[in-house]
Formats: sequence, C-alpha cells, structure tokens
Amino acid sequence: MNPVMVCLWIFAAVTAGTWVLSLVTREYSWTDRIWSVAPVAYVWVFAAAAGFEGRPVLMAVLVTLWGARLTFNFARKGGYAPGGEDYRWGILKKRLKPWQFALFNLLFISVYQNVIIFLMTLPALTVYRNPGPLNTGDWILAVLFAAALAGESVADQQQWDFHQWKAAECRAGRTPRPDFLQTGLFRFSRHPNFFFEQAQWWLFYGFAVAATGNWFHWTVLGAVLLTLLFAGSTVFTESISRARHPGYLQYQQRTSPIIPLPPRHRARPAEAG
Repeated sequence: MNPVMVCLWIFAAVTAGTWVLSLVTREYSWTDRIWSVAPVAYVWVFAAAAGFEGRPVLMAVLVTLWGARLTFNFARKGGYAPGGEDYRWGILKKRLKPWQFALFNLLFISVYQNVIIFLMTLPALTVYRNPGPLNTGDWILAVLFAAALAGESVADQQQWDFHQWKAAECRAGRTPRPDFLQTGLFRFSRHPNFFFEQAQWWLFYGFAVAATGNWFHWTVLGAVLLTLLFAGSTVFTESISRARHPGYLQYQQRTSPIIPLPPRHRARPAEAG
C-alpha cells in the first residue's frame, strides 16, 4: 500500500465533497466540519502502512485524541447542525462581490484549507520513511502534546462557560458585563485556544525530528502554513471583535495576542453581572 496515494485519494474526495456541499447547501463551513476528522484518517493510513510500529501509532493516537476533543467542542457549539456556519463567512460574503466570494469559497475554503489539513499530518510521512524504535524524545513530545491538548480543552471550556452565562443574562433581560471573555486563560492571551492548537501541530512535527535526528524536514510546511492561517484568521476575527465590543481595543493593548504572557499592566477585574 502506498500511503501517500491513499491519502491523496482521501484529500481529493474530501476537497471535492466540501466544495460541492457548499454549493448545494449554501453553507460554507463544510471544511470546518471535516477539520477534526480528515487528519485522523491520514495519520492512521501512515500507521497502517508502517505496520503499526510504535512511533506512527503513538502519533496516530495523539491525533485521534486531538480530533475527538475538537469534534466534541465543535458539535456542542452547533457546528454540525444545519445553519451552524462560521459567522465570519457571512460577514465576508457581504464584503465581497458574488463572483469574488465564489472564488474564495473554491480556492481558499475548500482547496487551500484542505491542503493545509493534509500537509500538517505529513510528519507522519517522514516517520514512515524513517522507521525506528520509540526514544525519550518521543515520550517528551507526547507529554507536551497532551499538555497542549489539556490547555486547549481548558480554554474552550472557559469560552463555553462564558457564552452560556452570557446567553443566560440576555434571556433574563440583563446586559452582560463584560460582553466578551477576558478572564482565566484569556487574561494572558486573547486566543489561548489558538496557541495550544498550533503548539500541538508543531509538537507533531517534532516526531519527524525524533525519528531522524535532523531538525529540518520539508514536512514542517504544514505547521508553518497552519500558523500563517491562524495569523490571518486572528486579524480578521479581531477586526470584527473591535467593531462589536467597545472595550476590545483596551483588551488588545494589555493582552498578548497568542502566546500566554502576563498582562502589560494590571487590569481592573471585570465584573460579571
């Protein structure tokens, strides 16, 4: 079995499927809906092709845990339900001409994002081509990956709890104060979930280093492109947040954008209610 060819067939099917579904349903989050599923398929293809050796299986197990957590979080927010589209696509659609958004949907949402999903799993290809027993570096990477997974879980739970409280305040006829999350991990980073997500895929690339003893492989491209994708997404998301929340600019001025760091100056604790 050639794992690259198998993965390319999966990639082609998923890319075409997300694009066609977006045209049929007029919803544009189909790539988001397979984001946590396709990488799991890719890495298990490489693990099977490697004869289920220790390192590829460890990588596949970690990505499976990552996928399960992300799927759960996406599902509870209604991402798989009809109408569960990323709100940013609707905003962007209003800013672009119809033909411009159609191209954006095909080339960026469906094709480019699926390319990134595929590339970020390709350290498994480096490991497949460089078989060997597990070493200390692998276990250090696994522990760090699990820690980043736990960190993202905490960040997502804090975000979920905040939005549940905010919705309850609105239902009760009260104006939520604060109107955006800035406590917990979000006191130290405006996007701690983004930080931990990227950290996991850089650590995943670390297994290629552990397998070969070399720091640089072309399969680092996936982690690089994922980081660039998050950088662009952060700029767009925060432009929307500044328009929605009058206090967001001050939050930006005192809080690190991605990497959790101490606030730039002591902020007054926000009152919830």
